Amino acid sequence: MGGWRSKLIFVLIVYFAGFATAIYFLAPVPKDYETDAEQNSFAQSVFKSDQFAKSFNAGLHKCVDFTKVAVKDLSDFVKEKVTEAKTSG
Repeated sequence: MGGWRSKLIFVLIVYFAGFATAIYFLAPVPKDYETDAEQNSFAQSVFKSDQFAKSFNAGLHKCVDFTKVAVKDLSDFVKEKVTEAKTSG
């Protein structure tokens, strides 16, 4: 069945696997290591383009705006519930 220890081990393995993947992806590559496959790869062309950077920036700003609205709505909801609890209690 697995207790909290096995769940903790699993979460740590997944966390460090993701961390290792990020390090591998972000590690610098020597200048003389380019091959034809790397020059024509989709990831290389997308991640180097200014269009991708602008698109990512716009998406990030949309996410931040959405988060601000969600936090305000949640704050209003919690205040309302606290007020209800005070008046009924």
